Amino acid sequence: MSWLDGAVKWALFPGVDLHTRCKRRFLPRFMREGPLETLDAGCGNGALSLAACHKGNKVLGVTLDKDQIQRNRAFFSHWGGVAPEELQFAVWNIYDLRKLNRKFDQILCVETLEHITRDSEVVAIFHDILKPGGILHLCCPNAKHPEHNLGRVNDPEDGRHVRDGYTWESYRALLEPAGFRIEMRAGLGSSLLCALDRPVRFIRNHFGALAAIPVFLVALPLTWMDHLNPALPYSLYVKAIKV
Repeated sequence: MSWLDGAVKWALFPGVDLHTRCKRRFLPRFMREGPLETLDAGCGNGALSLAACHKGNKVLGVTLDKDQIQRNRAFFSHWGGVAPEELQFAVWNIYDLRKLNRKFDQILCVETLEHITRDSEVVAIFHDILKPGGILHLCCPNAKHPEHNLGRVNDPEDGRHVRDGYTWESYRALLEPAGFRIEMRAGLGSSLLCALDRPVRFIRNHFGALAAIPVFLVALPLTWMDHLNPALPYSLYVKAIKV
């Protein structure tokens, strides 16, 4: 990655995506601060990994996407203002996390579990690799939101959503039998944010991120009117404690 490419990416980081920016804006306030061990399970472009690192955490971000891991390593080696040993990325299957032979103080799992067929197995793995009293930060699509409520229940695990998402009730049914206690919850993504995101997403998906930048820049200041816990959230977040 050239210096110019990195500078442009950093100027637009975490990307031309309003929902990603919503999570990057709100979720770090729920993370623990200090010299803690944090796992970002399904790290994507590393936006939340970096946020945890800026809170003093030592972070490992994992995903199966080899190209994404290479991009993250190249980008964060020069941008983000963190030491390489404090922010690391690895190609790893989420079903194999026990093989890391590490214990974590907190786990971030954001917009990932809806892609995974055996979600109860993964939650049990999270419980095993968390230290006593460790925290799971879980954020997934709201299954009742009209943009997600498509009737998906057990679709093939091919990178797309295998289910529509979760509800507060299905979160509880998933987490409590695994040994978690939900300490708090929050809804993310208001109807305003969704309305602003639609044209940006359409242009980005059909013509590329560069073509979407003008509309994105017009919409971005308006997203500051977005707020936590709208009447119909786009995504649902829970902070769950290992008990």
